[in-house]
Amino acid sequence: MVSAPIARPDEKARLRLWVRLLRLSRSIEGELRERLKTRFATTLPRFDVMAALWRAPEGMLMSELSRFLLVSNGNVTGIVDRLVADGLVARATRAGDRRTSVVRLTAAGRDAFTAMAEAHGQWIDELLGGIAPADAEAVAETLAMFRSSWEDGA
Repeated sequence: MVSAPIARPDEKARLRLWVRLLRLSRSIEGELRERLKTRFATTLPRFDVMAALWRAPEGMLMSELSRFLLVSNGNVTGIVDRLVADGLVARATRAGDRRTSVVRLTAAGRDAFTAMAEAHGQWIDELLGGIAPADAEAVAETLAMFRSSWEDGA
């Protein structure tokens, strides 16, 4: 019989916290995926790309976009290709460098994202509605204190 090492009480508390955060995150993400699919016929990755581009009206290099989203260039390229085909994103080569392209939301993309972002905000408010705003702020501040050195290098 193999026995697991005995965790110290502080390790157990951190492990329980990790499991709760993971479950909560997965639960909310699953609900958001379903709602985006049902209401807007879109996916969470498409929403994430559009959200990143919304924050950068002048556009982003594809490499910047993938770095910002913490995903591979290949993943971003596929999503951007579909958004371009749908008329929601425009791609242009960067002046002086045909190998790099800048992507930005089109007017239709901005309109579509505005509607999605409004619904997304309402959904988050609904899903986390049982948490008082002051408590939500306190938890967010506490979690922000735990940025790891590996996060800063990303």
